[in-house]
Amino acid sequence: MTTPTVIHTEAAPKAIGPYSQAMRVGELVFTAGQIPLNPETGALVEGGIEVQTRQVLNNLAHVLEAAGSGLSRVVKTTVFMQDLGEFAAMNVVYGEFFTAHPPARSTIQVAALPRGAKVEIECIALVND
Repeated sequence: MTTPTVIHTEAAPKAIGPYSQAMRVGELVFTAGQIPLNPETGALVEGGIEVQTRQVLNNLAHVLEAAGSGLSRVVKTTVFMQDLGEFAAMNVVYGEFFTAHPPARSTIQVAALPRGAKVEIECIALVND
């Protein structure tokens, strides 16, 4: 049986509750949802959905790197949005990060996200060979 490994990096925001930034289990990494927090200050980044999506994906990239993976190894994402009316703008930024082989994705509108964020993204990725 494979033992899960807790993943933590100072390059991404600290967990704001009793959870890990990610867990590595065998050849897979499961990330916690990332919201657009500045890793240095812990504050929500100011700006619209584009700025927030970019920060979320940069945070995810750092967590994946700490786990021995990367955005190019992501196989599934779940995007939580406060307003699906902003989907097109989020999708443009998302597409900048996932170009060659975009992962499978689900996008869900929610009533609210932590700290008033507009977007939260979690993912599952393969570990690099």
